[in-house]
Amino acid sequence: MKVFLADDEIVVREGIRESFPWDETPYTLVGEAPDGEMALPIIRDTNPDIVITDIRMPFMDGIELCRILRAQMPWIGIIVLSGYDEFEYARQCIRLGVREYLVKPINAENLREALDKVSEQLKEERKTIEHAASLRVRLGSDEQLVKEKLIASLYSEEAAAEDSHSVLKHLHSMGCNVIAPFYAVVDAAFDPVGKGQEAAFNLSESSGGVMHASSSRTGAALLVLGDNAGDAEERAYAFATSLVRELERIGCVKIRVGIGDIVDTPEEILRSFKTARHIRHILVERTDEKPMILGTREMGEVSDDPGTSKVISDAKFYMSEHFTDPNLMLQDVAKSVNMSNSRFSTVFSQQNGQTFTEYLISLRLGKAKEMLRTTGVKSTHIARECGYNDSHYFSYIFKKNVGITPSEYRAQFQNFQE
Repeated sequence: MKVFLADDEIVVREGIRESFPWDETPYTLVGEAPDGEMALPIIRDTNPDIVITDIRMPFMDGIELCRILRAQMPWIGIIVLSGYDEFEYARQCIRLGVREYLVKPINAENLREALDKVSEQLKEERKTIEHAASLRVRLGSDEQLVKEKLIASLYSEEAAAEDSHSVLKHLHSMGCNVIAPFYAVVDAAFDPVGKGQEAAFNLSESSGGVMHASSSRTGAALLVLGDNAGDAEERAYAFATSLVRELERIGCVKIRVGIGDIVDTPEEILRSFKTARHIRHILVERTDEKPMILGTREMGEVSDDPGTSKVISDAKFYMSEHFTDPNLMLQDVAKSVNMSNSRFSTVFSQQNGQTFTEYLISLRLGKAKEMLRTTGVKSTHIARECGYNDSHYFSYIFKKNVGITPSEYRAQFQNFQE
């Protein structure tokens, strides 16, 4: 289980990072951030199973972070930390689907109990969803088949545009609410089809009703609902990325995913599907075995050659100029190349072969290694020069990625003493 930590108190982050016996547990700390605004893009990038977040943080507090996670990544288990044993906080957390609520100060034993509890809940829910999906595929209840056929009819040229409203109303009457201000269609192909379709339906079941799957001859189509255009786009890319990761996990190959236009009326869902299907067909023709995700706006932005992609080269140049800034965030780089956060994260990962977070760490550690080899500057100063305000976190990241501490690395090249 991958774990992410968001807390504005360095002492708390350091305590959880250093005092909790991560290596002796089935949990891996994949990242941390001092507030929700910085945490969110890294969470999208690292795709954790569990997020631990403080309630009171600057810029974006824990409650707002929980709201966004529930809307866009509802499969993540959330543990909330609070310095206040207040009923109102607890009530809001329960409403937002938070799994555990811990009052500070906490110790390793408290945290292990909470992680174990949430982990077991997630495993049981995944088993239940997978079992239900398996039964659905084998048995196919009449009601479920009707829902799937109705959703699939939204993508059919035979269905008149004026019928789309009645289809949505019919679905609503069956307890399947697909009426929203904005829509996006994600069209996915993969092999084997049946196994992958189960994964698509599992993702749909865990989405909290903001994504609906239907099967196709070569894979699955996902209808994504959004409160606004940006929300629909963020969700479409987040769901597409999550689907690809799950398909890879279960052994699917030839994964190709197209994301259609963002549309604001039921009549235009067919247009979104057509653009998604067109993009997916283009991707199928490519010989690269790696999974691919592409949206309509990338068609003219991302070239076939990952090394010469203007979007990625512009993003890398921006990062090379700003990686020493400890406040550099994915959204800053995404904005510099005129992309939404999720879209940029997806494009960067598949074009560059590394996630944004991995690439940023490689830039920072590259500079750190150079300074350790060629200077006698203390590690605390090197940490700041490389974009880390917290020297302990710098040491943790360095050892996690290089395998030895900064001091041990320096000792291999020179005899400077810190």
